[in-house]
This record gives sequence, C-alpha cells and structure tokens, in this order.
Amino acid sequence: MSKKPTVLFVCIHSAGRSQMAAGYLTHLAGDTIDVLSAGSVPANSINPRVVEAMLEEGIDLANEIPKVLTADAVQRSDVVITMGCGDACPFFSGKRYLDWKLDDPAGQGLDAVRAVRDEIRRLVEGLIGEL
Repeated sequence: MSKKPTVLFVCIHSAGRSQMAAGYLTHLAGDTIDVLSAGSVPANSINPRVVEAMLEEGIDLANEIPKVLTADAVQRSDVVITMGCGDACPFFSGKRYLDWKLDDPAGQGLDAVRAVRDEIRRLVEGLIGEL
C-alpha cells in the first residue's frame, strides 16, 4: 500500500468506545495507521472509568479530548467504524464502513467497562490483520 490507511472511530459522545478503540489501534499498530476518533454529540471529557480501564492495559487516555464528528474527518478516512451513532454519521461513497455493536460504557461500573474494553481490543486486533 502506498499510503498509510486512516481509520476513524465514531461513537455518540467520543468519551468511551471510540477513545478505547483509537487508543488500542494507536498502541498496537504504532505509526503504520493514522487514527482518528470523534462523536456525533461529544462529551466534555473522557469517561473516568474508561481512562482507568485503559490504564490497566498501559494506555493512558487521560489527556484525550472528545472531538466533534465532521464531514472532513470522514472524507479523510479510508475506514469509518461506528459504534452506536446511527444515522448521525455522514456517508461518502468509496469509504469502507463497519458498525461495531458494543455496549455503551457510560454510567457503567469498572467491570462492565473492562468487558467492553476487551471486546474492542479483539475487534481492533482483527482490524489490524485486515489492513
């Protein structure tokens, strides 16, 4: 492949699922893939339980900031992975879209967040194999 692929993870608040997925992809793929995350209605900060669960994996999300989903981010991406944002995600032809069915960690305890985290890691590892 002549250029690095760009992957955009999108969830509603960009405070949990998309942040975990972006953190894992950055951590596991290094600089071989450009990684973006965004939310259709971004929160003010990352879910503290998500930060805690990811620290257990050696990935620090404490300084990440939820970003608003833009058409430009979608256009720049080769793969767009949605996680519960539904029709709020713009569609552009020629992009690869995946929808990961994941529980929302918002308002959940650490054990529930860990379960979502572990499923995201499994999905990200599969994605790396495909890219």
